[in-house]
Amino acid sequence: MAPKRRGPLQLIQKDAEAIAKKVSVLVKDVQNKRGSASDLLQRCQDVKINAEKTLKALNALAKADEPAPVGNYEQRKQEQVTKLQDALKYLDTVVLELSPPGQSSATDDIPSEDSEKEDDETDNSSRGSVEDNDAVEDEDVTPPSQPDLRTYSVLSDFKGEQEGDLAVKKGEVLKIIRKTTDGWWLAQNAGGKTGVVPKTFLKFGSGVSEEDETEEDYDDDDDADDGSDEMEEINEKSDSEKYEDAENKESSPKSNWSTVRKALTEIDATDVLAAMGAIPSGFRPSTLNKLLTEEGIRYKVSHHIQPELCQSQLSFKDLFLEPDTGRVRPRHVRVSVCFTLWSCKQIPTPGVGVQVLSRHIHLCAFDGTKVLSNIHTVRATYNSKNSKTWSFSPRVTGVLPTLLDGDCFLRCNSSSTDLGILFELGISFIRNSTGERGDLSCGWAFLKLTDDSGDLLPNRTFELPVYGGTPYEKDVAMEASLTKGSPTSVFQQMLQSRRQPKLIIKLRSADSRTRTQLSLLPDTLLHCLSCVQLLALHRQLLADALLMDRPTMQTADLMCCPILATFPSLLDQLDLLDALRSAWTDVESSMSRAQKRDFFHVKQEFHRVYMSSVYFLLHTAELPSYRWADPPTEEQRARVIFTALDSLKLKPPNNGLLGGAEVYLSSDHQHLAFDVSELTFDLLSVAK
Repeated sequence: MAPKRRGPLQLIQKDAEAIAKKVSVLVKDVQNKRGSASDLLQRCQDVKINAEKTLKALNALAKADEPAPVGNYEQRKQEQVTKLQDALKYLDTVVLELSPPGQSSATDDIPSEDSEKEDDETDNSSRGSVEDNDAVEDEDVTPPSQPDLRTYSVLSDFKGEQEGDLAVKKGEVLKIIRKTTDGWWLAQNAGGKTGVVPKTFLKFGSGVSEEDETEEDYDDDDDADDGSDEMEEINEKSDSEKYEDAENKESSPKSNWSTVRKALTEIDATDVLAAMGAIPSGFRPSTLNKLLTEEGIRYKVSHHIQPELCQSQLSFKDLFLEPDTGRVRPRHVRVSVCFTLWSCKQIPTPGVGVQVLSRHIHLCAFDGTKVLSNIHTVRATYNSKNSKTWSFSPRVTGVLPTLLDGDCFLRCNSSSTDLGILFELGISFIRNSTGERGDLSCGWAFLKLTDDSGDLLPNRTFELPVYGGTPYEKDVAMEASLTKGSPTSVFQQMLQSRRQPKLIIKLRSADSRTRTQLSLLPDTLLHCLSCVQLLALHRQLLADALLMDRPTMQTADLMCCPILATFPSLLDQLDLLDALRSAWTDVESSMSRAQKRDFFHVKQEFHRVYMSSVYFLLHTAELPSYRWADPPTEEQRARVIFTALDSLKLKPPNNGLLGGAEVYLSSDHQHLAFDVSELTFDLLSVAK
């Protein structure tokens, strides 16, 4: 029987697999330093040329080129495109790593040569001197061989304000370890300290003279690499104006160490693993986790529970009191839904060499282009015998931890017709060989909350398909969804459907008490349903302090209120929030019906419970700092919290002190140094 003829896509797939193997071998050789840097660099460039040719041929393919029908042709093609693009991205990083430290990297030279040629051609047309232009080009392409090319002097003081910046002073001599394409160079001072410095603050050579500070000498070859209009404008300014601009760029959130760290470490933690086959196709660096870690408090729930000022900033937009009862006035929003995370099925698992620390889902309100709410995280549990299935809300004795609770709510007042909930499945991992930590997205799903007519979806169960890539990528297939052929029968289609990655959620209704408490919360918020009562009580205390206790509505002085000052920090440390919820549940269960109806008594008891439990834990030296997906730290914090709650048994007030207040004065416990921020609530710094 004649062998089956292979189609063009299958042949290119074979070439892509061969390239991936070469990249994997190259990775091991680079890590183990097998061979000289020049040999490794040559191998890397050869593999890169081969990958570029294969990618070009792959992009030119069409479905009509196949000799026989191919099922899921576009998915298969996109899968190979992604694999080759990932390999090329990592090869660029290897070129950057293997390039000599004293000269620009290969990726930095390509655009600079183009810009220099354009500038030379412009100068040639205006001056009419071809010989001068050739001389400049010869000078640019001459490979530097002197050992002092690593030495640069500092033109002006630079105060490092971001993590990883190197503070330098004028006249200081630095040794350049690595040059990067974004203009932030890794340098080492005479004391051995390393960090990044903007290249606009550096001058080639080991000394700075008065002439070096002029505009002509400042515009040297290194500063002309980018060839942009921005550099021309800077060169036209005075020295003081140039240095002010550079400091303004350094202080902006886009120009900091995270850019360099992403280029040097995040690529290694993702693209290297992808090239080695340690992570499945469709996995990407986590988009929502990046927003949580790099955007400050903007996407944290501790920011979204704060009051929002109106446009005039003289009153509040979402916080009002009922004049008759003194309670917070309910506010109804366009979308208020409750839902439950059930499970995830057929989620691919990472390969060898990677230890998974956490499986979780990031949730937020999303309109297709931007995140509209805080980002809430729910951790998943799984059975080692079936690691592709994730479950939520496990059955445990006592209070279910908020981090594991899949019962959530969303309040959002957006008028977008595409409003929905974005679910990003993610893992936190650590590489066994290097100890690097990272976060990956295992896919994403989206549930639009309204139908075509604009009505909210009914309460029922939804099976959402999980897509690969990021929410801004389209038609990226997951590894589990790839098939070897097109299903021909109904039975095969059913089997194929069961292999697709899915997220199962259920829209549900809440009881009347929960709906009432939800109406007291901010207009935009996503969190766990079990914490609604605590959030509502905090909202009431916030309204009392801002709308009743202030002398005038225009007063913005600091207020002495420990609960309002520290409660937001609990929402970023969910184990402490669980401690407060557990303590409050015990006290509330012992109240009589009359006491529960007495709202003044409820607020008083909540204040006593808070100060006698988590307020003590927030400032004890025995509690280690909160760290995400770190099992040893989580276990240590749990032991400290449970031990402290046992010793801080809530009692009725004694001698005018709060119950358990004697523990604050005991020598058996160590406390952190006192800070006035523990007691003061600053409206101007927290209001949205």
